[in-house]
Amino acid sequence: MRIAVIGTGYVGLVTGTCFAETGNKVVCVDIDVTKVSKLSDGEITIFEPGLEKIFLRNLKEGRLTFTTDLAEGIKDAAVIFLALPTPPGEGGAADLKYVLGVADHLGKILTDYKVIVDKSTVPVGTADKVKAAVAANYKGAFDVVSNPEFLREGVAVDDFMKPDRVVIGTGSERAKKVMSDLYAPFVRQGNPVIFMDERSAELTKYAANSFLATKISFMNEIAQLCERLGADVDMVRRGIGSDDRIGKRFLFPGIGYGGSCFPKDVQALIMSAEEADYDFKILKAVESVNDAQKLHLVPKIKTFFNGDIKGRKFALWGLAFKPNTDDIREAPALYLINALTEAGATVMAFDPEAMANVQRAIGDQIGYASSQYEALENADALIIATEWSEFRTPDFEMIGARLKNKVIFDGRNLFDVKYITELGYHYESIGRLQ
Repeated sequence: MRIAVIGTGYVGLVTGTCFAETGNKVVCVDIDVTKVSKLSDGEITIFEPGLEKIFLRNLKEGRLTFTTDLAEGIKDAAVIFLALPTPPGEGGAADLKYVLGVADHLGKILTDYKVIVDKSTVPVGTADKVKAAVAANYKGAFDVVSNPEFLREGVAVDDFMKPDRVVIGTGSERAKKVMSDLYAPFVRQGNPVIFMDERSAELTKYAANSFLATKISFMNEIAQLCERLGADVDMVRRGIGSDDRIGKRFLFPGIGYGGSCFPKDVQALIMSAEEADYDFKILKAVESVNDAQKLHLVPKIKTFFNGDIKGRKFALWGLAFKPNTDDIREAPALYLINALTEAGATVMAFDPEAMANVQRAIGDQIGYASSQYEALENADALIIATEWSEFRTPDFEMIGARLKNKVIFDGRNLFDVKYITELGYHYESIGRLQ
């Protein structure tokens, strides 16, 4: 099948590459001339484990191409995926200017039947708006489908190639047949393709992300309570996670969630509820808890240093919002950096993938180390903000030798409390008995 993917960001590039991997002919379209040039030359523009290998293979085989020309990109496509940014607008509502702008343009250049697919995370009712924008300029046959993505950064290729489920919102039998054929190679093991109306599909994505964000904030609240009551959150987590009605995933406390999805989607669903004259109290609490949790380590750090960290130097391990990505959007590490530097401290950071993005975002507000151990040199303490695998079993002797004090503030609960205490460290984590 011939496919066009409009937008070459995280979702668009993964979507286009994975569809090409199953033999489809995919053209990815973007207005960024520099990005298109890099991608056409084989330079991948995001970090996602496993993506580069299949990207290069499909580029070489000619199944994956890139262009800035929208009309050329969609000319032969049976399906057009809209994988465009929907950033938070005023008050947190998703901004649809890119999606509707492309829809308007499509209406002016369509010449035959196409299935237009909203792949971006969009508010309920967006499919209707896209349909109206196209129909304002094109009177021929077309369908607009909602097909939300459920990709986890760090394992997005596996998520796309072997999805837990595929959600497709359409009332058109013609579009349903096209989408069924397109996704057939990805669900051979029997995982469901769930058809529903467009509005339900749009809401499904927001509901899924908001529920997972709720689990995270709930466990962070439990961790706060553990610290006050003398309980251990690891034991509580194991106790409730063994209940299959609750499940084990997304129950690990830390310094909050970040990234491109959860914060934006929680905000957008709150706004959608307000527009429907409904006060979504649970999600407002989820958002509030998460905002506070990002700075949970700061009072601990200040208390250890007798309330004053001016002139102190801190090593920071981890800048990305989660491991196996270079995404720093709403990363808790950035909130920690602001709080520490505003209090007069300096920060030397290391992250395996995200340092270039942070430097572009905040410049020389902090220092950037070439290794996790270089970051420790003459630092007053180590702070851990991202749970990269290489941070889980470090050389504690080297850490102790390079730090001024054997002090670790762990925002991701990486180490065994008893073990690290026996090594002579002052160790503070989230919600655990010290």
